[in-house]
Order: sequence, then C-alpha cells, then structure tokens
Amino acid sequence: MSLTPEQVQIVRSTVPVLQAHGNDITTHFYKILLDEIPDLHNIFNTANQANGLQPRALAGSLYAYASHIDDLGALSPAVEKICQKHASLYVQPEHYKVVGEYLLRAMGDVLGAALTKDILDAWEAAYWRLANIMIGKESQIKEQAGGWTDWRDFRIAKKVKESDEITSFYLEPVDGKSLPSYQPGQYISVKTTVPKLNYTQPRQYSLSDEPTPDHYRISVKKEAGLPANEPEAVVHPGYISNVLHDLRNEGDILSVSHPAGEFFLDPKIDTDSPVVLLSAGVGLTPMISILNTLLDRSSTRPISFIHGARNTSVQAFGDHVRDVAKQHDNITTSFFVGAPQEQDVEGVHFQHTGRVKLDVLDRTKALFLDNARAQYFVCGPEGFMSAMEKQLLEFGVGQDRIKMEVFGTGNLERS
Repeated sequence: MSLTPEQVQIVRSTVPVLQAHGNDITTHFYKILLDEIPDLHNIFNTANQANGLQPRALAGSLYAYASHIDDLGALSPAVEKICQKHASLYVQPEHYKVVGEYLLRAMGDVLGAALTKDILDAWEAAYWRLANIMIGKESQIKEQAGGWTDWRDFRIAKKVKESDEITSFYLEPVDGKSLPSYQPGQYISVKTTVPKLNYTQPRQYSLSDEPTPDHYRISVKKEAGLPANEPEAVVHPGYISNVLHDLRNEGDILSVSHPAGEFFLDPKIDTDSPVVLLSAGVGLTPMISILNTLLDRSSTRPISFIHGARNTSVQAFGDHVRDVAKQHDNITTSFFVGAPQEQDVEGVHFQHTGRVKLDVLDRTKALFLDNARAQYFVCGPEGFMSAMEKQLLEFGVGQDRIKMEVFGTGNLERS
C-alpha cells in the first residue's frame, strides 16, 4: 500500500491530535491487544505496561513519525534501535498485521467521528510503509545471526557474585553448538517463566565479556527490597533480574536470543583512536565487554575507564579493571564513589568522591579532548547519561562521537 502525497499531508496534519490524545490511544491499544490476544504477554514487558512507559514510548513514536513523515532519514537511528530489539525478541511479520489492526482500531475508539475515512486510510498506508521498512530491516538482522532464528535453550553453567548487587551468569547452549561472535557492547534477550504469572517475560542484558564460542556472560543487578516471590513485585522494572538472582540456579534452563543492539565498538575499525568508557552502576557491563575484547585483541589504543558507584561494595569488576590497568600502559582508570567505606583507600579503590564529574578529570589523559577521533561510550541511569552527554558536548565533543546505551521500549521521539 503506497502513501500518496495527499496522505503524507493528512498524516502530518494529525500531529496536534497525537500530541493531545496519543497516550490515550496507545494505552487503549495495549489494553485491547493484550486482553484479546494474551499470548502477546510473552513479548511485551509487563512492568512497562504497568508503569505506562510502553504506551508513552509508542505515543512518542507515533508523534515523531507523523512529524517526520516526509523525512524518515531523521528517524533512522531510532528505527535501528527498535528493529534490533524486535529481532532479539523474534517479532514476526505477522505480528505487524495484528498490531496495525489494533492500533487503527484504538485510534477509532478514542477519536470517534474525528477519525474520518481519509485520515484512517492515510494512517493505514503510513503504518504499512514504516512496518515494511522495519520487517525488512529485522529480516536482515536475523540473517546476520547465522541461522539463529528463534529462542534457544541455555543452561546456567555458573553464577559468580561480582559485588553486593551484581552477579554474573555464565550461559552455555544446551545443544552444545558453537556460539556466534558479537560486537562488544551488544546484548542478548533472556526469557524465563515468571512466578505469579501465566506467561514468560523477556529482558535484555548486556554481554559482559569478550566473545567466546562456548558461552555467553551477563552480569545482572539485584534490586534491593524486591522479593521475587511477592505478587506485587511483578510490575517492578527490576523484577526479572531478581528472579534470576533468587529463583534461577546453576543447571536451570533459560531461553536466550542471538546477540543484538546498535550500541557497540567495532574493534576492527579505527584501531588506534582513543576510547573513553563512561559508566555508572550496572551500566559498566557493556564497558567490561569492550575493555576485555580490546585486551583479548592485544589492542594498544588508549583506553580511559571512568566509573561511578555508590560505594565499593557494589562496585563490580573493580579489581579486574585496576589489575589490567596496572599491566597495560594504554589503560587509565578513574573511579568515583558516592560514600567511601573504611576499607577503601583513596588513590587505590577510588580517585574521586561523589558523582561522576568530567570537569575534575585530566582533559588529555582521561578524556582525550585533544584528539578529534576519540570515541565516547556512555551507559548507566538516564540522568547520568544525560549529564555525561551534556558535559561532553560542552567540551566540544561532536554528537557523532558519543554513543549511549538507552534500554527501553523503543521510541522514535528519542531521535
């Protein structure tokens, strides 16, 4: 179904309507979709339904799409992010047909007579133009996974406590087949059954080590005060992570997707430019993957590892990072802790007290601001990432050299 120039203008004219009623439309859309097709609970994040994040994200995407209906290039980064996530969840082309039907139906239910036939037809054409782009992109992503086209069973081979909050899970494929490599920084989706619910739930976790052919490693944060056996906990964003910590043991089976994600460092490209790895909390997991991959390749490119944590008891991989920095002249470290503990030694376990602030770091040795090719990778809470991005931009770093890992439901408006 092609989109005519007249329909482009009609879709653009609905921007104010979406601004006013978009969230009502998407909230109603998810309700009728999941009420009538409950199997889709196995794909959609229950917590993000309960807290309204997913409806808001979809509403933002509809608004952004209508606003850029004649300039889809502006949405390319966001479309890539969403397609990567869809591919990791094994969203199928037939899902787009169902979603399209229910979305248009929700528009009609909320807007009533204001949704004229011309507007409905224009939005149907617009929906399928974008859907076909995404179906094609997701097909390419799946092809790149080397024939891995559906969930695979993995066994928890080992659980290793990395800090008071973070535990690493070593996952081995039950079928024993060699695993495809991945770009450091990418994630896998992990799906498990959920107590108190009659369906499974998937979540994305960054891979936290260099690629190996026999296992994947993820390092997961446990949320304090969130018991995995309490019914009300199922709508908390950290619930599945706590299920992994509390209810999944070595030998248990999880469903795992192929590696995906557009946040990564390609170690084969620009092999001598400096790399700055900026993280807070559990956001260090993709940074460890990047660091270990470069070490595994005997890279000599300058690397600055900058990390913030509340205290050293929750600071995962701290000893590992400090040890490799001692062994490699090209690696520098800057640890920030909010509240040092008695056993912490300043200059050893941490260099700075408080939140991560780039203006206290050496602009040349820690931030490489004198090098126009330096790359900056940022991962952590959204407030942290926004602050880091703002500071880097103020320092004159180009937006194209800043990569941020934003987990979520996918929102074109973020572009």
